[in-house]
Amino acid sequence: MSVQDGPGTPEAPITGAVARAARSSRRLLERDSEIVAAQTALDELVGRPEGGATPGETPRGRLLAFTGPAGAGKTTVVTEVRSMAVRRGCTVLFGRGGEREQNAAFHVVQQLFRPLLTSYPERERAELLGDRFGIVGPCVGLCPAQDGVAPDPPGVRDGLDRVLANIAVQRGPLVVVIDDVHWADAESLAWVASFASRVQEYPVLLIVAYRPDALPAEGADLAEAVGRSRVRPFDLAPLSSAAVTTLMKEALGAEADQEFCHEAWVVTGGNPFETVELAAKARDRGMVPSQEQAPLLRNMAATTRGSGVLERLEPLGINAVRLAWAAALLGAEASMGLAASVSALTPEAALAAAKRLRKARILKADGGERTLEFTHPLIAEAVYRAIPAAIRVALHGKVAWELIDSGRGPTAAARHLLETHPEDDHRVVQQLRYAARELLRTGAPDAARRCLIRALQEPPSREERAMVLYELGHPALVQDPAARVGHLREALAEPALDPELREGVVLRLALALGYGGRPGEALEVVEQEAAATADPAMALRLHAQRFLVGVFSTLDEAEAPARSQELKRLTERLTGRNRTERCLLALRGWDAVMRGEPAETALDHAERAVARGMGWTDDENWGFEAPSVAALTFLACDRPDRARALLTEGIAEFERHGWRGAPLAVSYTFLGYTEYRTGRLADAEDFARAGLSLAERVGRGAPVHWDAVGALTEILLARGRIDAAEELSERYGFTEPFPPAVTVPDARTVRGRLLLARGMAKEAAECLSDNGRRLDISGSHNPVWSAWLSQYALATHAADPERARELGQETLRRAVRFGTETAVGQALHVAARLTEGAEAVGLLERAVAQLEQSPSAYDLACVEVDLGVALRRAGRLSEAAEYLYRGVERAIRCGADSLAVRARDELAAAGLPPRPLTGES
Repeated sequence: MSVQDGPGTPEAPITGAVARAARSSRRLLERDSEIVAAQTALDELVGRPEGGATPGETPRGRLLAFTGPAGAGKTTVVTEVRSMAVRRGCTVLFGRGGEREQNAAFHVVQQLFRPLLTSYPERERAELLGDRFGIVGPCVGLCPAQDGVAPDPPGVRDGLDRVLANIAVQRGPLVVVIDDVHWADAESLAWVASFASRVQEYPVLLIVAYRPDALPAEGADLAEAVGRSRVRPFDLAPLSSAAVTTLMKEALGAEADQEFCHEAWVVTGGNPFETVELAAKARDRGMVPSQEQAPLLRNMAATTRGSGVLERLEPLGINAVRLAWAAALLGAEASMGLAASVSALTPEAALAAAKRLRKARILKADGGERTLEFTHPLIAEAVYRAIPAAIRVALHGKVAWELIDSGRGPTAAARHLLETHPEDDHRVVQQLRYAARELLRTGAPDAARRCLIRALQEPPSREERAMVLYELGHPALVQDPAARVGHLREALAEPALDPELREGVVLRLALALGYGGRPGEALEVVEQEAAATADPAMALRLHAQRFLVGVFSTLDEAEAPARSQELKRLTERLTGRNRTERCLLALRGWDAVMRGEPAETALDHAERAVARGMGWTDDENWGFEAPSVAALTFLACDRPDRARALLTEGIAEFERHGWRGAPLAVSYTFLGYTEYRTGRLADAEDFARAGLSLAERVGRGAPVHWDAVGALTEILLARGRIDAAEELSERYGFTEPFPPAVTVPDARTVRGRLLLARGMAKEAAECLSDNGRRLDISGSHNPVWSAWLSQYALATHAADPERARELGQETLRRAVRFGTETAVGQALHVAARLTEGAEAVGLLERAVAQLEQSPSAYDLACVEVDLGVALRRAGRLSEAAEYLYRGVERAIRCGADSLAVRARDELAAAGLPPRPLTGES
């Protein structure tokens, strides 16, 4: 659709982006608005004052999208924009989706990053990638994936974002151009969509082109990001009759008849690709562009697409046909040497065939002798679909083994093996399993799953079938949880299963069922295997898995006390000598916390669990769960520094290995809850919001999402931001039915606290009462982990004061049994709120004394303010002033804004002036 500028064309006296667009638009017809938008975006990126950017200021990123049907000219537009960016001194990264490469993980990502990164000196490349080299290097094709802990997909995507940001700083201004996004592989498309949603955070211009009707479901997030963009997507319209006339006259001469040109517009529908092809074909045939010749255009236009391409291809000879087939099948891998080998041609014959294909405008004329690239994706698509099915399948197989034999590896061959028919070939199974392992280590679990599914269809031998099924149950393969469970059950049913493999299958199956909301089935599987095994070590590992499922699931509450007693007996003689024993000790410590046993008991088990170290990522079956519950045990037992150290260690380990999913979300959420417990509410909110942001990527409804919403709600309530807490609750549906899983903090208790803060005591009492019955039956009596009893007492106080005081006394009894200063101090505070006068003052004084020995600064600030209020009302103004001043200072330091306001109001009501914080001038 290129049109050269004619001689003597006048140039309007315009400047800026519009002037540059006008100069570019001479090459493109009816695309002025698209070019102006691109020029404006480039102006902003490079800091031109006319683009609105302040010189020296880091520009905000922008997203431009060009959409339209096949042949609408998207590639031509983005090619022009790329040229514009290069002329402006920008670094341009380019990639293109390919219909044949959609099963090749990170194909587009590699096109974008690898050419630039391989051009860097080794030292500079290492500095650019930093600690992300092991995460990003394999997916961009710089190095093979290493054995060990594999990154998860969010971790890989975040790593790519960081590398892109570093490139923008070192080599900016940076423009990223991706054509034919609708054909991008799933892994690349997921990254593009993720990056597009926050491109404004980076000094990068992102340009995408795609067919909206061909965008797969995985591209929904990209379409949403495009819809939110500052600039609407440019849907490329068909060319007008005048534009088609211009193109025909450029190709056939200015004397081309108007009726002839109009007929060209009618038969092409103004499609730019078809128009250019039609004009070239008419020129090659020496057609006279007259009115009499116009009826011939319809049949001629049909040969530019679909079966018409074959009519152009077949006369070129069998060698050209075979080479075209090979190029279409290879896609981006279509080097001359490989294509010649696949098509069984000598180098000389292949070169001659390529020359004919270029002359016929099937291959690009400027592609170079050693590369084979079609002039348009529509032609490549037509050629591929024209290959007879049986030949196509055979050729894919031939390509796969050519790639393997040439050292390209099983991952490169995998997309071709996926296209072959099952033939009971153990070599195919082996190569697909190798590819799956490498893809998992690269952070492409969905691609790995496709390879294993195909391996299962081959089929594998009886000996290998169980291994393939076991590999299909890998925890990273979460796309279809029900299928994952099914594969593992099939593996378990295989005859004569190796004992070690059987244990691995059972552990994976229990994990899949437990996290899939089927804890009862998980327990049944583990219990059956534990009872059947004669290996004590294996039995202990199975018991550990069983209790791990139980600690995070709301199973039959009536059976929970018996399970706790069994866990207690099982851990009495354990020393923590191996991973299994440390896991069980950590679970026993947390179970002691939930049951409200003395804190010393819980701490003893937690200390023994962590004494020899607890890795967070080195065991797929109980990796992050065991150290997480150890951290929570320390937190509940007034050892927040130990909890903070453990969680910080976990976060660092997750970041190092590229884990950006549920484990990292849990750790940030629990770290936020730790800071909340210690009265650092601003930090607590930041960490909880980070946890919620990560949990959003895991998916709403997941336990980690409930944890994050609950923790943030409780923190907002502590800061006095009741409206914000309510808005958060409504946005995420934080209400019944709550998930069948243990949440930290307890979701129903947080909901009751929110209702109570809104003055809805009756509704709060109903929520808390139902929750309390469930927790009491299960033996969960800890007043710190689940403060349902204290909140229930407060909710029922107005309606039944005597009952409320009884509940308050029971809360205090449980707190004394648990024995931490925080638990007792909180319980005394609640008891004081349920009475009045001198008794209330005495209880509050005792609460202050307890909490001064605890790490719970926010709780102490609350009690100090309440004690100051009680003393003022008792006429003891001097003592009231002391506690109100202390309370307001501590509240401000904690970030409890509404508590500080309340304390200052009380000071004003008492006629006492405010005073500066300690350390203020």
